[in-house]
Amino acid sequence: MPVRLGTVHLLAQTHDVLGEVPLWSSQHEALTWIDLLKPALHRYAGGATTSWTPPEKPGSYALCRDDRMLIAGRGGIALWHPETGQFERIATPEADRPGNIFNDGRCDPRGRFLVASMDKMLSGPTGRMWRIDPDRRAVLLQDQEIWLPNAVCFSPDGRTLYFGDSHSKVIFAYDYDLDSGTPGNRRVFADTSDVPGVPDGASVDAEGFVWNARFDAGRLMRFAPNGTVDQIVELPVSRPTHVTFGGPGLRTLYITTARFRLPPESLQAQPMAGGLLCMETDVAGLPEPCFGS
Repeated sequence: MPVRLGTVHLLAQTHDVLGEVPLWSSQHEALTWIDLLKPALHRYAGGATTSWTPPEKPGSYALCRDDRMLIAGRGGIALWHPETGQFERIATPEADRPGNIFNDGRCDPRGRFLVASMDKMLSGPTGRMWRIDPDRRAVLLQDQEIWLPNAVCFSPDGRTLYFGDSHSKVIFAYDYDLDSGTPGNRRVFADTSDVPGVPDGASVDAEGFVWNARFDAGRLMRFAPNGTVDQIVELPVSRPTHVTFGGPGLRTLYITTARFRLPPESLQAQPMAGGLLCMETDVAGLPEPCFGS
């Protein structure tokens, strides 16, 4: 049965060039997200938005329980405390591929951070998938066929990893060994090459359905656990970038958006572009794991 949804609202207009990676902190009852290109980190809590400038452009990040953030940035992996400015580089796993940058990533239920890289010029499938462990080790998980990684998320039991490639428009599924933190048995979950837009960020709800933002299509797609399309949600912006659940009972859907390369006439027609959107749902999301938890 399709999920019942409330009206889409503009929660915060931060005019993001490329807003991404909304994460809900139950600890602080706050929603954080980033602008990859400005760059910026935003936090919405108690009706107010606070913003910081990261030390480098981030591709993705994870929350930590001590208020630091694990940043996958242009220079590698680092721990950053936005309020104090403390910044500590902990790994440079892509140092041997200087043309690569990090993109989407997510913590698994055990607090390990999975993140993938890409060629910043999109000249070939040179990206790799890494696991960053709480002891700061960087472990290579995949070294082939990654063009533009997105849609990194996990099933409710943590035993399925979803991983999208925006270049091929395919979302893959892997069996995920929670004890070892190792993916295997890669298979096609959803081939979306014949539908509008490209797969961008994604999250999984408590029923095991995958919500995927469709960049350039102005919609979200909800996929059943078997990969079939369950629901399509139209949005008032053409470039949604990521989606997650938060708020009371994890029943608010938060959506980041982009103004990236939109012509003036499109920006005029889309006043919510570049802002943080939200809507209420009758399905809950999953708690967001913290790095190292």
